[in-house]
Amino acid sequence: MPPQNPEKPRASSKSVARTYLKALAKRPWLFAILVLGAVALQITELAAPLYLRQLFNAISANNPTPEVVQILMGLLVSLALVYLAGWTSRRITTATIVVLESRTMADLTVSSFEYLMGHSQHFFSSQFTGTLTRKVKKFADAFETLLDTIMLQFFPTFLFVTGAVVVLYTRSPILGIILGVWAVCLTALQIWLTNWRQPLRIIRSEEDSKVSGALADAIGNQTTVTLFARAPHEQSVFTAAVERWRKATIKSWTADEYIWGILGLFMLSAEIILLYIAIGLWQKGILTIGDFVLIQAYLLTTFDRVVSINRDLRRFYSAGADASEMVAILEEKHGISDIPGAKELCVLQGGIDLKDVTFSFDTSNPVLKDFNLSVKAGEKLALVGTSGAGKSTITKILLRLYDVTEGKVLIDGQEIRAITQASLRSNISYVPQEPILFHRSLKENIRYGRLDATDEEIIEAAKKAHCHEFISGFPYGYDTYVGERGVKLSGGERQRVAIARAILKDAPILILDEATSALDSESESLIQDALKVLMEGKTVIVIAHRLSTIMKMDRIVVIEDGRIAAEGTHDDLLKEGGLYHKLWSIQAGSFLADEETQG
Repeated sequence: MPPQNPEKPRASSKSVARTYLKALAKRPWLFAILVLGAVALQITELAAPLYLRQLFNAISANNPTPEVVQILMGLLVSLALVYLAGWTSRRITTATIVVLESRTMADLTVSSFEYLMGHSQHFFSSQFTGTLTRKVKKFADAFETLLDTIMLQFFPTFLFVTGAVVVLYTRSPILGIILGVWAVCLTALQIWLTNWRQPLRIIRSEEDSKVSGALADAIGNQTTVTLFARAPHEQSVFTAAVERWRKATIKSWTADEYIWGILGLFMLSAEIILLYIAIGLWQKGILTIGDFVLIQAYLLTTFDRVVSINRDLRRFYSAGADASEMVAILEEKHGISDIPGAKELCVLQGGIDLKDVTFSFDTSNPVLKDFNLSVKAGEKLALVGTSGAGKSTITKILLRLYDVTEGKVLIDGQEIRAITQASLRSNISYVPQEPILFHRSLKENIRYGRLDATDEEIIEAAKKAHCHEFISGFPYGYDTYVGERGVKLSGGERQRVAIARAILKDAPILILDEATSALDSESESLIQDALKVLMEGKTVIVIAHRLSTIMKMDRIVVIEDGRIAAEGTHDDLLKEGGLYHKLWSIQAGSFLADEETQG
């Protein structure tokens, strides 16, 4: 069997960036507007302190003549226009990023769902459902965080700090150099500290995903937990997962506090040094009062922008870690995929051939080895044998839920690996032993067999499967929601809905995997009549442990340890003895008891 919960590798940062850039490339004009809006906004934020500098220089002259007042009014109007331009740029940037992010996030969510659903049954058997759903959600949310951080924080900060350094350099080279060196050193320090802390963030994210997985696993198996009275055990398992998350969270948050303390000291020292030098330049007549306003405005904004990089880097790396989980899944090749140029399956008769088939879930223990089986078109074939003999495996490779290791599987001479999976499964109706229904209405669940079916056709299929009787008894009838996985219905009711779905699909090949196992004797007799109608004109493969249900099959194949032990009609196999005779003898008592009860 495949490993139950293997650790999945994370995708690299380059892979995450490549995935998101590919999504952004679908809307280049929106991205271009976003960039231009961000540039325009930073130009206005750099320009405003320059006008304030001139304004305060004029006021500091303490000469309120009409000419000076006129100059002040002109500067005030100019400042107002700069602020208005900044306001407009901000609105354009915000409106653009809202549209760009919402549309791209929708694309990412849909595309990740589409790719995820293309993975094989092997993949899903090794994953927690709750963890997968969380990864899909976090994948889109991470894009929003990353784009916000880059376009609303990192990119604007780079533009503003670069502009501030250039402007201060024109007033005094030493001021520009000090501010530039300080900004570079502080940024480098924050990146180093964040990288030092990042492993703690990753561990916290992993423990968070494990908590979600443990929660989903327990809730999904609530019935089993209740029936085995294992609530205290599940509580301890979940509490242990939460405790691991708590310890990882404390380590991560404590590291954050150390980082903020270091950055605070770095910021205070830079401000004092710059103001000290500025005072000396003022004494020499190089700087004016307005320059102090300019310096302070640039300094405070630069402090706020650069120091916020710590917080933004934390969000940035956290989002990157979240995204890497889903990108790793997107980079993982589908276990089962259509070959280039795969054709549509054309079923004219419905003959099935398994030729020299070898299959194993792992390389050490093959379930089938050099297995050969031919099912004639229209033949009704039953597969019987003990549990684990390989009966269900045959149907799974026929449905191509798994690919054979060696050999071929053909339908009407067409090798199933050379045809599309969709066309293959469209031509096969499959009723499993434990059917799982969607948390949708009964009408929607039955219509899943054929999406264009009318309400009348759905009701007709339900009547043939003997669903109509119990559905009509519900207050909302066919509009009744069945609960997650169909839990509001009994096992027999779920089975009959699954059979109704197969009747509606009306595919040329029919697979019944213990399709009547969950039914009582009365329901089973009704379903057997419906199945006779359903099987007419079709190639049928039935897996059954209850041998009374397959007595009239055209041929019965006995599977033992992945090989054909015997085959023939019911009477032939009884005469032959062997495993079938043994199984029949074990069950014969119950058959007789059923007949006496019905009589």
